[in-house]
Amino acid sequence: MLLQAIDWAVISVFFIIVLSIGYVASKTAGKNTSEFFLGGRGMPWWLLGVSMVACTFSADTPNLVTGMVRENGVAKNWAWWAFLITGMVTVFIYAKLWRRSNVMTDLEFYEKRYGGKPAAFLRGFRSVYLGLFFNVLIMGTVTLAAIKIGAVMFGLKPWVTVVVASTAVVLYAGLGGLKGVIWADFFQYSIAMAGAVLAAVVAVKQPEIQAIGGLSGMLEKLGDVTRFFPDFSDPSVYVPLLIIPVAVQWWSVWYPGAEPGGGGYIAQRMLSAKNEKNAIGATLFFNFAHYALRPWPWIIVALASMIIYPDLESIRVQFPAVSENYLKHDIAYPVMLSKLNPGWLGLVVASLIAAYMSTIGTHLNWGSSYLVTDFYKRFIKKNSSEKEMVLMGRISTVILMILTALVALFLINNATQAFNILLLSGAGSGAIYLLRWFWWRINAWTEIVAMFTATIVAIILVVFVEDSTLQTAVLDAFTVRLLIAVGVNTVIWLITAFVTPIEDKHVLRGFYRLTHPGGPGWKKVIDEAIKEGDIINAKEQGRAWEMPIQILCVFIGCIVIYSCLFAIGNFVYGDLLYGIILLVVAIAGTLFLFKSFSKLRTE
Repeated sequence: MLLQAIDWAVISVFFIIVLSIGYVASKTAGKNTSEFFLGGRGMPWWLLGVSMVACTFSADTPNLVTGMVRENGVAKNWAWWAFLITGMVTVFIYAKLWRRSNVMTDLEFYEKRYGGKPAAFLRGFRSVYLGLFFNVLIMGTVTLAAIKIGAVMFGLKPWVTVVVASTAVVLYAGLGGLKGVIWADFFQYSIAMAGAVLAAVVAVKQPEIQAIGGLSGMLEKLGDVTRFFPDFSDPSVYVPLLIIPVAVQWWSVWYPGAEPGGGGYIAQRMLSAKNEKNAIGATLFFNFAHYALRPWPWIIVALASMIIYPDLESIRVQFPAVSENYLKHDIAYPVMLSKLNPGWLGLVVASLIAAYMSTIGTHLNWGSSYLVTDFYKRFIKKNSSEKEMVLMGRISTVILMILTALVALFLINNATQAFNILLLSGAGSGAIYLLRWFWWRINAWTEIVAMFTATIVAIILVVFVEDSTLQTAVLDAFTVRLLIAVGVNTVIWLITAFVTPIEDKHVLRGFYRLTHPGGPGWKKVIDEAIKEGDIINAKEQGRAWEMPIQILCVFIGCIVIYSCLFAIGNFVYGDLLYGIILLVVAIAGTLFLFKSFSKLRTE
């Protein structure tokens, strides 16, 4: 497609604004690591919430959702909708604990919660494993989406797309640090959301869609594909698409942006909040925007693509220049964007660039925070100055981007494939991240064993076990792999927790004194401390444990956001009555949440 002058003007203005944000933020970002990696710990909830959702509004997410809808219908989105439960648990239980911990990164947590060489090893190993290898794989999937968009819309060679897409983001992320990333996210999210809505409107207005009666005709023709929930008459459909994600996946699987108990760049945002209330507010807004507001424009485009391009062959015919390596169902999203008329194209291209840059910018800053704070300063040069660490942060930002480009160009070719690999590699470890705050018996060896076991089990299941061996009448091969991994890893880490030495009592008491998690899981530690005259729960004496009301808030929060999600879906589908009913439920639940939120103690 050829960009007109107005398109280039829109894109140019976008780049100027983003780079200006990075330049302005750079004036304070270079002061110290707190400014560079946490924005000075003074960020408000609304800005952090937008930044969180902007990061997950990546260039590969529309492709991922499109691939899911084309392969298994709208109900396939439960593979990630189920993570809302994790999100609500983070909001009402873990957000204030993370902010209270006052660590620089969530990996520093390890040496607050655990002690000795095992804790140090865990922190150092995961800083490289997550900050480098895992992080680069995630950014590679996002860059892969950019490559597909560039190939379909403009016929660009993969390496050209990578160079153009990465240069600007490295500049503003490297200059402005987290504060530059967050303010850029605020601007970029507005552009990205506007572009997604515009793409959906244009998709429905295509002649092929109008010829069958527009949106209503498209929904009628696609039938069961448009269902919010899978077919409950067929266990082979609803068990893997709904039951497993809701019953097992949300608590057992570690996945970036939806870590059980919070973690990664979500924890980074919570740690940069002004206080605990702002940390809670940020994560609540993030979950609302992430699950309720964003999906429907992508879903509409995906459904329209099934009418216009019913199979991959129809895409191949119209776009013969696209490499066979990239011709998967997820490419249908950029294919649909090729329908845009001149004039609007610049805005949508800018929105795609915004989606890409917001995600990559966050992951670059997050990854470099691990490499610099948790590896370089902790193990390489303990006496490094603040300015030296900021410099290392900027250098590692560039290195991470180069490695990301290599992964996207040579190692991966499908967003759904990468999504499944990430899910499986974290299967079974999620429960540890929930329980380690509330059960003293979990130690560093528990996490070390779980981490290596998950990796070994994933390799065995993926490399050495054929799909035909795992496939059942009800469950597909991947779901069976997931259940096996969760079961094996959970049993092994539980055994490890009981047979390995307990953490030093002073480490456990120090962690409790810092975070005050409360609950029966710490009773033994508290009782022993009291016997020795060491009062570690003075702030909690005489207070009721808040967990019951927190769990109720998690439940109501899920109802509120799912109600919003399906209210919008019903409005899109033309079912106004159901949409209004769900909207009323959401409003009533929101009022309850705000009333309950005011009762929760924060420090």
